[in-house]
Amino acid sequence: MAEVELKQKNENQGFKAFDLYPTDNIEIKDAALKPYIYISGRLLLKSQGRNKVKFAKVKFDLIERLANRIGVPGHVGKKHKIITNWASGKYNKNMKTVLQVLSLIEQRTKKNPIQVFVTAIENGSPKDEITVIEQGGARYPQAVDSSPMRRVDLALRWMVQGAYAKSFGKKKKMSETLANEIVMASEGNMESFAMSKKNEAEKQADSAR
Repeated sequence: MAEVELKQKNENQGFKAFDLYPTDNIEIKDAALKPYIYISGRLLLKSQGRNKVKFAKVKFDLIERLANRIGVPGHVGKKHKIITNWASGKYNKNMKTVLQVLSLIEQRTKKNPIQVFVTAIENGSPKDEITVIEQGGARYPQAVDSSPMRRVDLALRWMVQGAYAKSFGKKKKMSETLANEIVMASEGNMESFAMSKKNEAEKQADSAR
């Protein structure tokens, strides 16, 4: 993990993501998530899936992971969610949406949108959750600590799912709802889908201890 942090620090010196947003002054307050949030200053955030090693997600830029998640919002619980025509594996479509999201965040907050996004990930990631233990034919919930990598994954998933639900069949576009979701999560607003899911997961874990 130390090698990843050193590589990230060297890559971010003097470079901007998309030649628009500086990445060398991004602050990550959560010490547990710091090695697992990778932000690089590159013009083109496209790894093409080359990192096929253990903990490969650590080496993928967080903005690229957001674009990949937009292509596949995923199912909420056991409900099969309809995927619209724009939600596809097309890199250009997904990254165009991400650029619109970052622009909207910058207009609304007057801050570096990447810093706002990182803060939203920290706020929207649960520290503990529940799993089901089966013993002697009986099943019961057990509270467990969430790994840092899973925390980042869950925060990304919940943000995209919440934004997708608010834009599906509505007049608002996905870029607008996702920008609102990220801004609310960065502010700790409980109207954010990610914040509400995090609060629900942690309450369930507390009751299962």
